[in-house]
Amino acid sequence: MKYYFAPLEGVTKSDFRRLHYKYFSRADKYFIPFISPTQDHLMTARDLDEIAPERNEGIPAVPQILGNNTEHFIWAARELKAMGYKEVNFNLGCPSGTVTAKRKGSGLLAHLEQLEYMLADIYYVLDIDISIKTRLGMVSPDEFERILEIYNKFPISELTIHPRVQKDFYKLPARPEEFEKYAGRAKAPLCYNGDIFSPADCEDIAARFPMVEAVMLGRGLIRNPALIGRIKGEPMPDKSVFRNFHDELYEAFSARNWSENAMLCHLKEIWAFMGDTFADSAKVEKAIRKAKHLSEYNDAVRNMFALDLKEN
Repeated sequence: MKYYFAPLEGVTKSDFRRLHYKYFSRADKYFIPFISPTQDHLMTARDLDEIAPERNEGIPAVPQILGNNTEHFIWAARELKAMGYKEVNFNLGCPSGTVTAKRKGSGLLAHLEQLEYMLADIYYVLDIDISIKTRLGMVSPDEFERILEIYNKFPISELTIHPRVQKDFYKLPARPEEFEKYAGRAKAPLCYNGDIFSPADCEDIAARFPMVEAVMLGRGLIRNPALIGRIKGEPMPDKSVFRNFHDELYEAFSARNWSENAMLCHLKEIWAFMGDTFADSAKVEKAIRKAKHLSEYNDAVRNMFALDLKEN
């Protein structure tokens, strides 16, 4: 089984990926939160900060492209190949309303003729591996019957299926029973993504879907950065590993000369997940959320690291 780190915009940024790779059992691939190319054919400073080879040196990183325009996609994929990337991932799973309203992410799944024409063009023109991350549809899992027929026409290097529809967002549970309906008919190598928070969850997926070659871990791996190691049977790392991971991440953010508020926003978003790795952490998590200054934040974090780790 291979293990992938899912992209989560605003959280799994280049500093986070680099330090996860340094401190914890490593993912086989780290997916870079999406870039969205436009007609200007320019990489923004934000994009370059994520995809620049020096920001991902030594890490098996895969950039993700979000879009609905063939020309823009081809331009971005060629730029990424020139940087040394051997694979790009087509994001057809993002459920955000602002994204789907533009026929991007899972929004493109409601426009299958446009999707099919786009796939035909990019797979014909590009000589780089193109994987796809997809949801089951917009409203009903039954939509995936036709979507999969389209996918099966193309040489998708790997198909990651997140068994939710767009309207589910992340509020409703993943639907592995729907994945089961379609997995045996997919021609591409399969990756399962959705609600894997513990070694037991991963074992269940592996036993239920023997055709799955990889799992993509998102919120579960941010919550417990040691999750891949735990799945592999490794013991929980010492608490000092988590402390060093946090402190070096803090230093990396500081080196970017962000404002105090920007620092707090990024750090709080990480703790919104990672706080659950510590036992009886609700009170300290609240203190982190309420911190208005870095001094208050640092006091709360010291209290967090005084707690015991859960044996996830």
